[in-house]
Amino acid sequence: MLWPGECILQMLLGKNIRRKKDVIRHLWIISNSVVASWLPAYQIKEWLLSDIVSGISTGLVAVLQGLAFALLVNVPPSYGLYAAFFPVIIYFFLGTSRHISVGPFPVLSMMVGAVVVRVTSTTSPTGGNNTSISDDLDSSSEEQKVMVAAMVTILSGIIQLLLGVLQIGFVVIYLSESLISGFTTAAAIHVLVSQLKFILQLTVPAHTDPFSIFKVLESVFTQIEKTNIADLVTALIILVVVSAVKEVNQRFKAKLPVPIPIELIMTVIAAGVSYGFDFKTRFNVAVVGKMNSGFQPPIQPDPKIFQDTIGDSFGIAIVGFAVAFSVARVYSLKYDYPINGNQELIALGLGNIFGGSFRGFASSTALSRSGVQESTGGKTQIAGILSAVIVLIVIVAIGFLLEPLQKSVLAALALGNLKGMLMQFAEIGRLWRKDKYDCLIWIMTFIFAIVLGLGLGLAASVAFQLLTIVFRTQFPKCSTLANVGRSNIYKNRKDYSDMYEPEGIKIFRCPSPIYFANIGFFRQKLFDAVGFSPLRILRKRKKALKKIRKMQKKGLIQVTPKGCICTVDNFKDSDEELDNHEIEELDQPINTTDLPFQIDWNADLPLNIVVPKISLHSLILDFSAVSFLDVSSMRGLKKIFQEFIRIEVDVYIVGTDDDFIEKLTRCEFFDDEVKDSIFFLTIHDAVLHILMKKDYITSKEKEVKTDFIVNTNGGLHNRECQVPLETKF
Repeated sequence: MLWPGECILQMLLGKNIRRKKDVIRHLWIISNSVVASWLPAYQIKEWLLSDIVSGISTGLVAVLQGLAFALLVNVPPSYGLYAAFFPVIIYFFLGTSRHISVGPFPVLSMMVGAVVVRVTSTTSPTGGNNTSISDDLDSSSEEQKVMVAAMVTILSGIIQLLLGVLQIGFVVIYLSESLISGFTTAAAIHVLVSQLKFILQLTVPAHTDPFSIFKVLESVFTQIEKTNIADLVTALIILVVVSAVKEVNQRFKAKLPVPIPIELIMTVIAAGVSYGFDFKTRFNVAVVGKMNSGFQPPIQPDPKIFQDTIGDSFGIAIVGFAVAFSVARVYSLKYDYPINGNQELIALGLGNIFGGSFRGFASSTALSRSGVQESTGGKTQIAGILSAVIVLIVIVAIGFLLEPLQKSVLAALALGNLKGMLMQFAEIGRLWRKDKYDCLIWIMTFIFAIVLGLGLGLAASVAFQLLTIVFRTQFPKCSTLANVGRSNIYKNRKDYSDMYEPEGIKIFRCPSPIYFANIGFFRQKLFDAVGFSPLRILRKRKKALKKIRKMQKKGLIQVTPKGCICTVDNFKDSDEELDNHEIEELDQPINTTDLPFQIDWNADLPLNIVVPKISLHSLILDFSAVSFLDVSSMRGLKKIFQEFIRIEVDVYIVGTDDDFIEKLTRCEFFDDEVKDSIFFLTIHDAVLHILMKKDYITSKEKEVKTDFIVNTNGGLHNRECQVPLETKF
């Protein structure tokens, strides 16, 4: 039977891989281009000593974090060493970052641990004798938890590998910085709560459903009187000392040649004291216990677990890559070298596949461990490979020395690494001042992850983040623009004092795409900006036109060479009769060619005929920020244009690109009413065109001798006394 790494390579390479030396050969082929990009240029004299110091320091931290984070996964601590070893080896050959330290990460460990608890709690039998937290798990239950953690790790690695091979690593862009910050902060709270049972040495039942964190807290506080004082005091001492020395390391990092390895020092002291004074027997503390020496054979995949955990594995894969890539990007910018997101996915994916195959759990990069590797002088992944050597020595030779170490010490070390994530609460104030939407994303992500758990919380957070994007585009901050200081610059008229708005011209800006969800909002904002509804004006005019036609047919309006005269003082007509006609007829263009006169809708009309007057003659729409239109919004936009054009308001569009116009043409947007000559490059070009057009019409009208009379009782003009055809614009 092929082991998982062989299966994946066989699937990707399409070859029948039968021997492990073939696997190594194929891995070398894949990684040769990556390693060759930096290894031949390695400066031995300048970099080797720094990498050795960094590798040893990072390796010691990796050992302790591997043991501590294994508690988060609910597996024996020794399996954390496998998670700290195999991914580092794979990343050395395939990774593109020179400074990150690959291995266990508390957030991922917590996510894997939640899956382990959920799957094992539904498959393992209930009942039996109660056991305390200090007792070792029976072999079958332990093996089952290790199996689930390994399967989740392998599946998440496969997902990462496929994303990298298919070049779709862009999915990580859906995890914004605000979301990642809020999620990791919530994960830190989960880690803190999960470690209370080790610090207090209490028997806490597993919970994985929503609100599980509150159920764990309830269980802890109801048993608080059963606390093991020795474990509590030891954990508090370790936590205080480690936190204090880490603060010293941070404050004096410029003066210290290497950070003080306080975690290693306290671990050695705690293990020695526990062994020397026999804490396990005297105080009944929980210790690491039996440490497996060497490596175990590869694990056999279990398709049933794959089916049960595919959703969780996808979340683990995405979060692991997002954290690792964000840290790698920071160092790549700092030291000016390129990284490849898709190659990072391949490296992390294969690392998880190999790590899970040998009973490890999901890996990414811990911020503190990467900081140690970089701050101690690490130049390349040579430091990473040397840190793996340190882990290897512990696995095969000296792991037994850690057997008397209290689990509360490991829990305290895990909590000591949470300071950076817990300090992210300060992000709330900063985000509130900069962008309230991002602040809301942070807060809601934190709440979702706390209440629903990390898996469902991540899914809900991504959905909420996408919803905020829809909300921003669905309700854009539209504005009315005006000229600044009589220049060619047009800005929001609310932002400046010296603003000039050309008479009869309205400039309206929409700062977002227009699509099916916001076309109604766009329509309403536009009508609010111009101060009227063109459809309402059009219907009023159509109703007035019906009355005028009736008056003209009854002889109540007479046309003379001097103008039009109304022969009655009043005329009554039923509005109900007009309102009962079909609405579609009222929405059609106004046609007055059958009348012997034209109507000036802004003048006083005869008798009791009232139509709202409008001073607007041109509308300019700034679409420079409109990146796309969909078919639904295109239909709505055309209807808006037709409504304005039918009440003699010219509409212009500025700032669009050729693709925008091409799409409108392809969708048959233009017709006899909405023409393709409405586009201008800038707002100022459109304004100049409108002013020149207005001046031209005005000058032509002055040349025409008007020999008709405008009656005081009506805005009707003799059509034959109008501007001659040859002078019409």
